Amino acid sequence: MSDNITRRNFIGGTAVAAAAPAILRAQGSNEKVRVGWIGFGIRGYSLVGTLMEVAPAEAQVTAVCDSFTGNLARGKDKVQTMQKTTPAAYEDYRKMLEDKSIDAVFIMTPEHLHRDMILAALAAGKHVYCEKPLTHTIEEGLEILRAVEQSGKKLQVGTQRRSSLLYKKAKEIYDSGRLGKVTFVRAFWYRNSLPETPQWRYAIPPDANESNADFNKFLGRAPKRPFSLPRYFQWRLYWDYSGGISTDLLVHQTDAAHLVLGAHAPQSVVSSGGIYYWTQDDREVPDTMSSVFEYPEGFQINYSCMFGNQHYGYGEQFFGSEATMEVMNLQDLHVYSENYGKETPERVKNAPEIHINATKDLGQANPTGDHIKNFIEAVKYNKPLHCDARLGHEAAVTGHLATMSYRRDKKVFWDAAKQQYRTS
Repeated sequence: MSDNITRRNFIGGTAVAAAAPAILRAQGSNEKVRVGWIGFGIRGYSLVGTLMEVAPAEAQVTAVCDSFTGNLARGKDKVQTMQKTTPAAYEDYRKMLEDKSIDAVFIMTPEHLHRDMILAALAAGKHVYCEKPLTHTIEEGLEILRAVEQSGKKLQVGTQRRSSLLYKKAKEIYDSGRLGKVTFVRAFWYRNSLPETPQWRYAIPPDANESNADFNKFLGRAPKRPFSLPRYFQWRLYWDYSGGISTDLLVHQTDAAHLVLGAHAPQSVVSSGGIYYWTQDDREVPDTMSSVFEYPEGFQINYSCMFGNQHYGYGEQFFGSEATMEVMNLQDLHVYSENYGKETPERVKNAPEIHINATKDLGQANPTGDHIKNFIEAVKYNKPLHCDARLGHEAAVTGHLATMSYRRDKKVFWDAAKQQYRTS
């Protein structure tokens, strides 16, 4: 990898973007942020409703786009129903970006399309909200960081734990020193579903066909292949369009650890796993995977994910010399003090247990709405983003390194200063 953008370089670039004035001609006035929405699959269809619920006075969806006409119709109808206005409809995002009245775009597409859409949106003078992961490769992230710096526009990445009040509390507890020295983090995400309904084998609309689902637009720069409804609608199962577990789930949790511990990048990762549960499936990505990350600050993240059992759900556990803190299912935070016998200091073993529930104690059932609203307020009022391009890139890098290690069956080393990787 020849790119050589240092952390100082792209931190500085993000700072330039954060300081730039918002695109709105009357910043801070009653004028709404005009939004173009790209992608109405499961996630996109859900979150466009979230946007209209959390920021009805600040934002208006004026254009919608999807390369499957069925999704496009559903998205347009949802906006009309909730917002009581009719958005312009496009099957090609490039045509939508020609509309100079659009201030910001939301990108809710498969990850292999993020890079091209982000660069095109920034070049067209739009602010961008992009679902995680930011990119499909590390090199794409470097391109995006340069483009954000040059454009001066806002780019928010959808790793929504950055807007979680529960994780804010977790960081406060860690920063207070309550945990002592943390040397080990265990993160996990466990799911289950019936053998006949495999994870990520989403239902294909019965009316979808080659005439109304534009496969070439879906492929983008991915390798050319014959028309395939499974690849179009179940794209997370194939390496051409997805990093699998690493970029869909792992990045959320490495980003959470970065947030709490103030870290930015591992120095190495080794991964293993395989397709153990759905062995008759044509999926390419694993259904079971583990990764071990080493960090220069002196701690390790042990990550595991599997799709055949969901007993423990998902969460992160921070193991410190004086206490253990765990954040479970985006809802419950617990802190348990250490007690290793007579040698345990009284202040450690007698420290009270902590339990915080996000919904009951903090009034936040899910942080996604706040994450979206933060982006709109960043565009309209120039407020700081919760997960800018730099942070989104750092999260994506952990996923890409984990996937690289798994696919190459090698340990991968990362030089964050040089933004370069090498394998053992």
